[in-house]
Amino acid sequence: MGRVKTIARRSFLVGSAAVAGGVVFGTYLYKREGENPLLDGLKPGETAITPYVKIDAQGVTLITPRADVGQGAWSMQAHMIAEELDINPRNAKLSPGPADAIYYNGVVGAEALPIAATSDTLLARGGRGAVDVVGKLMGLHITGGSSTVPDMYDRLRMAGAVARETLIKAAMKQTGLPRDQLGTEDGCIVLPDGLKIEYIDLASIAAEIEPVQDVTLRDPSEWRYLTKPQKRTDVVAKSTGTQIYGIDMQMDGMVIATTRTNPAIGGGLNSFEAEVAQQMRGVHAVLPITGGIAVVADNTWRAFQAAQAVDCDWGPSPYIGNSADQFAAVAASFTDDHRDSRFKDEGDVEEALQDASVVEAEYRIPYLAHAPMEPMSVVVKLTDGRLDIWTGTQIPRFVKANMARLTGIDGDDIHVHVLMSGGSFGRRLEDDYIAQAVEIAMQLPDTPIKMIWQREEDFTHDFPRPLAIARGRGAVADAGIAAFDLSIAAPSVAESSLARLNQPAFGPDVAIVAGAWDQPFQIPNYRVTGYRTPAMVPVSSWRSVGASGNGFMHESFMDEMCHAAGVDPLQERLRLCWHDASRKVLEAVGEMSEWGSDLGPNRGRGLAFTLAFGVPVAEVVEVTNTSDGIRIDKVFVAADVGRVLDPVNFEAQLQGGVIFGLGHAMNCELTYRDGVAEQDNYHVYEGMRLYQTPQIMVRGLENGDKIRGIGEPAVPPAAPALANAIFAATGQRIRELPLSKSIDFV
Repeated sequence: MGRVKTIARRSFLVGSAAVAGGVVFGTYLYKREGENPLLDGLKPGETAITPYVKIDAQGVTLITPRADVGQGAWSMQAHMIAEELDINPRNAKLSPGPADAIYYNGVVGAEALPIAATSDTLLARGGRGAVDVVGKLMGLHITGGSSTVPDMYDRLRMAGAVARETLIKAAMKQTGLPRDQLGTEDGCIVLPDGLKIEYIDLASIAAEIEPVQDVTLRDPSEWRYLTKPQKRTDVVAKSTGTQIYGIDMQMDGMVIATTRTNPAIGGGLNSFEAEVAQQMRGVHAVLPITGGIAVVADNTWRAFQAAQAVDCDWGPSPYIGNSADQFAAVAASFTDDHRDSRFKDEGDVEEALQDASVVEAEYRIPYLAHAPMEPMSVVVKLTDGRLDIWTGTQIPRFVKANMARLTGIDGDDIHVHVLMSGGSFGRRLEDDYIAQAVEIAMQLPDTPIKMIWQREEDFTHDFPRPLAIARGRGAVADAGIAAFDLSIAAPSVAESSLARLNQPAFGPDVAIVAGAWDQPFQIPNYRVTGYRTPAMVPVSSWRSVGASGNGFMHESFMDEMCHAAGVDPLQERLRLCWHDASRKVLEAVGEMSEWGSDLGPNRGRGLAFTLAFGVPVAEVVEVTNTSDGIRIDKVFVAADVGRVLDPVNFEAQLQGGVIFGLGHAMNCELTYRDGVAEQDNYHVYEGMRLYQTPQIMVRGLENGDKIRGIGEPAVPPAAPALANAIFAATGQRIRELPLSKSIDFV
């Protein structure tokens, strides 16, 4: 990394990462500057050298604007800043910062482009550059798509380096010593005689000088934290039960609210009778809100009980209300007028299939709930035209905009305070629960209101991962796959979720075919077509988004084709794979699992590979077919993120992704009857039990040309690797999730 200029005090370069990207890819040079929001309201003695570093007499505060939903994002962002600032991140205070355009995400939008992550053409580089421009112009302050590390890797290290050099300049002013006689160590400036000046003692001087504009990032050989096993900054709080999540927020004079809306998705409220609820102990009020009612009480339990005591007359759901009819609508969408995309179209599939023995198969995946452990909750307070919102959210600026529309309050008077989230998996990309709380606050101004959903409300009013059907046709020749034609029909996540954010959705929805059309295999005749199903139940992003289900359908059919060709599934993938980093991942998982060795009777080994979010991941699952059902014994995972910044969290994210993927593949589905979700709590939406959890062996590779995120890519290969292992152990090919509909698990 070379020198970067144009960093000014009130205008730390918004797009330092984009600058680096522009230099590297030669597409453009960013010159637009942004305001540092931390400079508003600084107290005497405080200085905000960049939008990411604030120092006062009490210590250093690091701004970590990407939301932490359990993936360790705050800790990783802090380590990237601290590495260059030369402080111990565990000695710093962390803050997600305000909702502000300067914290835009310039990477996440690339997943919506029909550009394969493996493509490095001029057009591909230009497209990604355009995404960064759009993200910046929109002020797209958002967390998602495993984009925190790739988006913030340069930007946060640059912020730390600017702060470090500015503090050194402050020390030069105080001591009169030249730059080359000063060093840094653990939050201190080191003088030639070994004496040290703490950063906090230089804050007032740093506040009076311009930040240093020329900085050089440290060589990775000098890193103390990055690429080393890290102690997460939240590990003590989470281990001692002292971590403050959104649901833990407390405030003097606060009341508790909960809501109850029509369980039939999209149906309204005709009328309600609240006399019984209003007379219950501790109940302050029963209020109408959009589509339902809210109960305000003195504690959570009483609010929950009173909400159930309200007699509601609900209207019908406007959507297709039953699961069988929903799947029928998807099945009817494989028509030309519903065709949405064909990004992969190589060779001549129709000719290849014409005189061949065609292999055909159909796969189905269900709706899935996000089901985070912490149900939707938020604290709001509306006073004198100012609205404050405390919650775990991945979209703070969209929250401001939507609440401004709802209340008529100017966005500058709406303040979103982001808190740690107890899980999300995409659920906190929505703000429906916040809008409900704000509706309550509009009826009870000047009162802090904590709104908490019951678990049942959370399940039945989720925006689920969409259901989908894939139809595969293929042919083999010369002991290999000669034609591979996969058609996928599903509702559009982009169309549904962007509408709720008041944003337009243009062109085909890449999510319908993500994890299928962009796989690095060179099959002579290879085609993937997406079909858009007419909108049904509103849907949204779910961990790994489109690849979450397409991985199952693509890799199950790939396995079927390998068996039809009579070839080894690993060797055939290696023969077809043209992408070096992906090949090495496949080779690694083959070595780890001793692929090809004899497992003995009643045992099976299944392989799957998916390249999603630019990360190639290969997984091998080993199972045993027992008299009580399938037992998952071991899972081997190899992944390449370009550079592993924290080996411990890397392993944890991959293992968590595998467990998440396997648990949902085994047991989970969200079905509807008359528009109402039939699974309303964990006892009927059961993932993997602890005793079912297999050994999971992980290997990280670093052959990729870009640094990538790892929060989601381990999910897509888990389900097909398990299904393929079951086939190897039993001969039973299962083409519909959850697998428990067809087979028992121990």
